[in-house]
Amino acid sequence: MSVFFQKLMPAAAKMSARKLNQKSILNGQISYDKFLFSAVIALMIIGIVMAASTSVPVSERLTGQPFYFVIRHAIYLVLSLTMAVAVTQVPVKHWQTLGPWLLIGGLLLLLLVLVVGKSVNGAKRWLDFGLFTIQVSELVKLFVIVYLAGYLVRKSQQLKTEIQAFLRPLFIMFLVTGFLLMEPDFGASAVIVVTVLAMMFLAGAKLWQFIILTFTISGALVLVAFSQNYRVLRMQSFLDPWLDPYGSGYQLTQSLIAYGRGGFFGEGLGNSVQKLNYLPEAHTDFVVSIIAEEFGLLGIFVVVTLFTLILSRALKIGNQALKVEKPFAGYCAYGIGFGMFVQAMVNIAVSAGLLPTKGLTLPLVSYGGSSLIISFVSIALLLRIDYENRLQNIKTQSSAKKRPNK
Repeated sequence: MSVFFQKLMPAAAKMSARKLNQKSILNGQISYDKFLFSAVIALMIIGIVMAASTSVPVSERLTGQPFYFVIRHAIYLVLSLTMAVAVTQVPVKHWQTLGPWLLIGGLLLLLLVLVVGKSVNGAKRWLDFGLFTIQVSELVKLFVIVYLAGYLVRKSQQLKTEIQAFLRPLFIMFLVTGFLLMEPDFGASAVIVVTVLAMMFLAGAKLWQFIILTFTISGALVLVAFSQNYRVLRMQSFLDPWLDPYGSGYQLTQSLIAYGRGGFFGEGLGNSVQKLNYLPEAHTDFVVSIIAEEFGLLGIFVVVTLFTLILSRALKIGNQALKVEKPFAGYCAYGIGFGMFVQAMVNIAVSAGLLPTKGLTLPLVSYGGSSLIISFVSIALLLRIDYENRLQNIKTQSSAKKRPNK
């Protein structure tokens, strides 16, 4: 894996670094976060294995080809890695420049999906381009992080002293979530809200502002939850899925059965019964349920640990970026870490009946093109930030050594 990742290192940056301090690079001082990289590779492997394990029954039923979704998952994975390689070649400063334009593009795509989007199970979340579809909410989650990171850099002082500076990004957040709720996509909205608040809090916004905002958002979420009949049914199914086990509570009851069958150590790889056309979306939104059935609570623990590791490394990378005076990169790292962790925990909680159904995939694991590609792009951006942090540290050390002693 180390040899593979070396190919991802930006060529131009490596050449400039050699000119700066060739011995430091040869000694491996400029490298990458091996814990983060290992966690991502582990989740990728879990995703490949679970795609093969969960998708065969539904693939054969829908297409007559048992490996249809497995092949598509492999293609998405190749595209994801290719785009990840491309992202590692782009200096982080370019993301800061593109931030506002990415946000505008994301808003336009959200409007477009409401007008001409493809409807699946009553939700308009996809743009259909014939050969492929794009789930716009996946793009928007990353675009909001990039834009907000740039905003926090520009308005860092005002954010701590002026209420207007605190409210402006919230207006953007409510605009984006408003479009998402019209699709509807309640899960993506929740992930964006939590990620934005976490980034603003880490950027230095005052605690009392968050207390007021928490009550406001909580009240708004309650109103949204009971504003549509299907959301009321989901809430009732969440509170008591066995009330209508063959209707509104069917998916959750089948998921809970999978958890129950798995126990602590699981039934073994490939031995799931619920994936045999009992549990809907077993290869996408509810892949964790099959992990629980085949690998038990031990498997769930491993998945949670890997996502926790990604969050901890993202926070560390963000802190390092702030120390080397790269605040945009630091806030981006915070946003990517929190966004991916929150989405993973919500997905797991939904499958275990701890939260109402949200329609969120498990990052890096679930089958799905847009989700998989954006997850790897986000990780690639995080690794690029880490690389530039290490390069800056080498520059600083080299400059310190060149200073004459007084």
